[in-house]
Amino acid sequence: MTAADVDVRPHGSTIEIVLTGEIDLSNSDEVKDRVFASIDNHLVGVTIDLGGLRYIDSAGLRIIFALAERLRLLQTDCRVVAPEGSATRRVLEMSGMGAVVRLEP
Repeated sequence: MTAADVDVRPHGSTIEIVLTGEIDLSNSDEVKDRVFASIDNHLVGVTIDLGGLRYIDSAGLRIIFALAERLRLLQTDCRVVAPEGSATRRVLEMSGMGAVVRLEP
């Protein structure tokens, strides 16, 4: 099984979700459950840090798209941090993620 770590760091009314390792079909349900469990109705902002992510496939992208939609419905700001030039950043850009959330380096 592929290994991924989900570290949730609260900062008052915002949280930072740091995803590291690899996200694919084999672990995407567990990652999604942990990410979505960290979201409540009182947050004003969520940052998803993908700087330590070595691999993400379509199952991982679905998690981020679904989270972005949930946060949009909650009127909560969402931004995704992925280093410029990284493989993760290229996958996000090719998927059209920039039209859904704010991508930051």
